[in-house]
Amino acid sequence: MAVSMEDIKKLRALTGAGLADVKNALTEAEGDMDKAKELLRERGLAIAAKRSDRETSNGCVLVKKTDGFAAMVAVKCETDFVANGKDFIALVSEILDAAIAARCKSLDEVKALKLASGDDAATAVQHRSGISGEKMELDGYNYIEGNNVEIYNHMNKNILCTMVQTNKPAAEQGHAVAMQVAAMKPIALKADDVPQTVVDEEIKVAVEKTKQEQVQKAVEAALKKAGINPAHVDSEDHMESNCAKGWITAEDVARAKEIIAKVSAEKSANLPEQMIQNIAKGRLNKFFKESCLLNQEFIQDSSKSVTDYLHDADKELTVTCFKRFSLKAD
Repeated sequence: MAVSMEDIKKLRALTGAGLADVKNALTEAEGDMDKAKELLRERGLAIAAKRSDRETSNGCVLVKKTDGFAAMVAVKCETDFVANGKDFIALVSEILDAAIAARCKSLDEVKALKLASGDDAATAVQHRSGISGEKMELDGYNYIEGNNVEIYNHMNKNILCTMVQTNKPAAEQGHAVAMQVAAMKPIALKADDVPQTVVDEEIKVAVEKTKQEQVQKAVEAALKKAGINPAHVDSEDHMESNCAKGWITAEDVARAKEIIAKVSAEKSANLPEQMIQNIAKGRLNKFFKESCLLNQEFIQDSSKSVTDYLHDADKELTVTCFKRFSLKAD
């Protein structure tokens, strides 16, 4: 059965499917618009299922706020070509609008939202996957409830978005801090908010690194005292290559290995515990300064912290909450 160009255009506008796919569906459905639409939907879901094991490293993140509620949603896909397509962005925007209207509090709630097409959001993403031929995932959702929220879409590229809430109206400062969150990737507001598991791991790493540095200093001092350049014997490969170049002798290599083994064992067994803990504590404090938003150096003026910047505007002004989502590995 021949199908009219008018019907093809109508179904394509309704589904976003390709011209050939629309024509084939209408032909198979003998011109029945609803049946053709269902055929396209089923085929799209089947295509999406076949691509379920592919990697999604691109996508679209959008952020929006209304009175008393702000949210961001992320949908991933395989290529930036699809990510920048107007139909794909329109779908993400529709999901975000629905999530804000419903004041969703979780990704599962977002996935279950009913959209204009009649599909839930998760199914709509699958359907778009079938149309584009790429795997897609409704991957991320964040929200902040309440007033005084500023949002930021980094360079308007839809790959990194942030939200910042302050304890009182402060649009200029809130926007500046939202940019700070995008650039500096804080993990918490302040030190007390960092999960204890993270603190414990940072202390463990700091202690181990400090011990290694103290042992290394002792080894280097002993090698220099023996007339051996530490840089020539800092690894087995260097020992072998430098010996081949004639920079050190085989006897020096043997002597260096003996010194390294002996001094490392002696120093490791006699490290001053209090000194190790003090240095590790200093490393932990540096971690807090770099990773906690209110303690970070303010990116627009490194002479002050984010807290200092806020207090310059109002001594009581502070950040109460922030959210960040990026499609790229940080």
